[in-house]
Amino acid sequence: MPEFHESVLAEAVAKALVPAIAATPEAVLVDATCGAGGHTAALLARCSPAKVVLLDRDPAALEFARTRLEGAECALHFVHARFSSLAAVLDELGIESVAALIADIGVSSHQFDAGERGFSFRADAPLDMRMDPTRGRSAGELLAEIDEAGLAELLRRYGEEPEARRIAKAVIVARPRTTGALAQVVEEAMSARARRQLGRRIHPATRTFQALRIAVNEELEELDALLEAGPERLAVGGRMGVISFHSLEDRRIKRRFAALSRVAELPHGLPLTADQLPKAPFQLAAELPRRGVVADAAERDRNPRSRSARLRVLERRS
Repeated sequence: MPEFHESVLAEAVAKALVPAIAATPEAVLVDATCGAGGHTAALLARCSPAKVVLLDRDPAALEFARTRLEGAECALHFVHARFSSLAAVLDELGIESVAALIADIGVSSHQFDAGERGFSFRADAPLDMRMDPTRGRSAGELLAEIDEAGLAELLRRYGEEPEARRIAKAVIVARPRTTGALAQVVEEAMSARARRQLGRRIHPATRTFQALRIAVNEELEELDALLEAGPERLAVGGRMGVISFHSLEDRRIKRRFAALSRVAELPHGLPLTADQLPKAPFQLAAELPRRGVVADAAERDRNPRSRSARLRVLERRS
């Protein structure tokens, strides 16, 4: 069984979601990105939902979580699926609404550390990058098919790479097939000025790898689908927490939650008192910072992956 690492912001997730679970009879918890089962384990240590539905694209993660959570006192349903299929999964299980939903967006530490998965340039391996290795197009196949203009656009959109054109030109000429070869091509293509701006802590190929991974796994489209379906399946008083790791994700979450927390239209006519004003069906969790929850110094030191993590929580009011 592979070793999975600590789930980020597990304590914050538990504090935010336990009240919603405890207040709901026959509560259903959904872990839309179960990974190693860390968030579910933290929640089950503090509350007792009637049922937990755990989704993941990675069969290895599901197998690990199944073993880790063995002996839980509630019903556990493990589903090999993308979280964009949340509504279909819940319908199949006959679940209309849930008390709590957590999604940890992005790649797990295990996937990064497993060199053969091709997510990282720390080990030379075939360019794969698929979160679900059983289906879909790999990063190597994408690079074999895409043209220079398409790659440059992909690097700008998903990697926010300022040197997208230089890198795309070099990559298309070389058509690298491994993570090490791609990292070398990107580093050699990047201008000296750009490398200086990145400094020693950030590898020149970091943005390129991020962009390819996002494209291969359709991560932003997946997130949009979850942000559309997730809130609609919350019971009254239910909460949805989403952890993001970079600005492309966090902006989407922030904007969607803000839109759901606004009143669509005020009624016309006589002035209304505060009690008469319509209320939005959703609100941001009142006790949490409006800018989201980030890891404290102790967690950042213990778990470096948590440094870029941010948790935002939405609550259904009516």
